[in-house]
Amino acid sequence: MWGLLGVIAAVLLGIYDIFKKKSLNGNAVLPVLFISILSSSILFYIPVITGSFVNPVFFQGIDLFVPHLSSKEHLLIALKAAIVLSSWITAFFAIKHLPLTIVTPIRATAPFWTLLGALIIFSEKLNALQWAGLLITLTFFYLFSTTGKLEGINFRKNKWVFLIVIATLLGSASGLYDKYIVQAIDRLSVQTWSGIYQLIMMGLILIILWYPKRKKTTPFQWRWSIPFIGVFLVLTDFFYFYALSYPEALISILSGIRRSGVVIPFIFAALFFKEKNIKRKSIFLAGIITGVFLMTMGSR
Repeated sequence: MWGLLGVIAAVLLGIYDIFKKKSLNGNAVLPVLFISILSSSILFYIPVITGSFVNPVFFQGIDLFVPHLSSKEHLLIALKAAIVLSSWITAFFAIKHLPLTIVTPIRATAPFWTLLGALIIFSEKLNALQWAGLLITLTFFYLFSTTGKLEGINFRKNKWVFLIVIATLLGSASGLYDKYIVQAIDRLSVQTWSGIYQLIMMGLILIILWYPKRKKTTPFQWRWSIPFIGVFLVLTDFFYFYALSYPEALISILSGIRRSGVVIPFIFAALFFKEKNIKRKSIFLAGIITGVFLMTMGSR
């Protein structure tokens, strides 16, 4: 069951990435991120938290009840919110400046880093299948970097590539932390309160960093795709945390399933954004996903 929930989360995550790209092209990054978080908070987080306090019996009946949390649990969730928000900020800036067909293969390597982190933390050793997946992933990622050079993007010198790599590493760290926190704290509490803390943190960042300098940077443009970022974020996280709540769920495999959703924005970018070198990128993306798949299968 948790595998099916992971597949649903992967599809929704792919659609979420498309809305991000449409919203960020030629737009101010920080207000786009703030409004997307605000929309998810208004749509889901605030009503569920408030409703659980005002009418707990009703929300328990529809499986949307958020229980009371201790100060320690709130601190653990706030830490998760900070990690995720840092990943989003770096990813949003990178997505704005890079082709989607460059971003998605890099993001596809997230399960690779999650698995390495799990191996380091739990002192496990790679088996033959995982070594094969590791080498295939690294090989195709290197080949993919050569495609970037054809478009004038040097992976070792481009700051936007650096940011998307940082975002991917932070996302992997968040994935490892998710497995721990969702087993220790109610999954709906993690999702809702994490969203609220992200809204507060992003509001402070917007006021302190963006608003005073807004006239000197890229102007903000309202687009209807912006609130849909928040809508699909809520749906993605709901199914992802639901899958994680199963005690038998394997984070390495679930992370691989979830990230397979990058195929959706890649195809969309190829068909509608008319990005370059699609055939070459498709081959290298398939190689990266194959390597990640072998690594995740070796974790079973």
